[in-house]
Amino acid sequence: MTDIPADAETRRAVAPVICYPNDTLPKVDLALYRGAREGARKVDEVLVPPREAMAFRVAAGQFFRISSVEGPQVGDLNLWNAHDLSERFYSGKTRALHGTHLSTGERMWSAFPFLRPMATITEDTLGWYGIDGYGGSVHDVIGTRCDPYTHNLLSGGQYHHCCHSNLTRALVDATGMTLAEAEPHVHDVLNVFMCTGFTRDTGQYFMKASPVRPGDYLEFFAEIDLLGALSACPGGDCSSEHSSDEAACYPLLVEVFAPEEGALQGWSQPGTNGYDRTHGR
Repeated sequence: MTDIPADAETRRAVAPVICYPNDTLPKVDLALYRGAREGARKVDEVLVPPREAMAFRVAAGQFFRISSVEGPQVGDLNLWNAHDLSERFYSGKTRALHGTHLSTGERMWSAFPFLRPMATITEDTLGWYGIDGYGGSVHDVIGTRCDPYTHNLLSGGQYHHCCHSNLTRALVDATGMTLAEAEPHVHDVLNVFMCTGFTRDTGQYFMKASPVRPGDYLEFFAEIDLLGALSACPGGDCSSEHSSDEAACYPLLVEVFAPEEGALQGWSQPGTNGYDRTHGR
């Protein structure tokens, strides 16, 4: 049995220190982005069916919007550099830089050794939600993605419409890779519209009914050429369970918008990270 030290409360009372103060991150020019968005025209759209995933492409300097169109539904989003799949969204570092949930003005950062902005959130109609009394909030980067391996571990089942499998199939369809080739590229997600947090007593990851309703959307500015994949999660609004054919599920809409020529004057694609990669050798 572990003895409780006499100064236990003093140790618990030590003030926290932010690991990565983010006030020196490159500034987001929301005014420039929003000005460019005003005259943008729609150039593509993809409707993601319930319990499925679809891929889409967005050129650098374009916008993409993910919308709820029929009923409350969460989505799992993967992003890759359209020209190099090894550069992909890094949820862990994004979480370290911005926090557990993302909203307007925050960015999705790419994996090492690139570590640059892939997409910037420019609009969030659920920004009003904030943090609720349970510690829950919307659009998290703390969950992974529902997957058939954990499902099998916990229940013994063979369920093929978990977001991991959905995203794998979407990447296969977009690239022509085999399932075995595509699966390692599927990565931890931005849980769009999902309402999550950690329980205070046990520290467990929880989900609750998403506040999203038809007409709500999350919109992004593409900082580099992107290949994206979005899964309409089999959990629906995630009010009850993951990986199920029982939950009510709805489609999600992805729309891509191109600004007018010259609308982004002064903007340029971010370069890859400036670290020299010598690692002390």
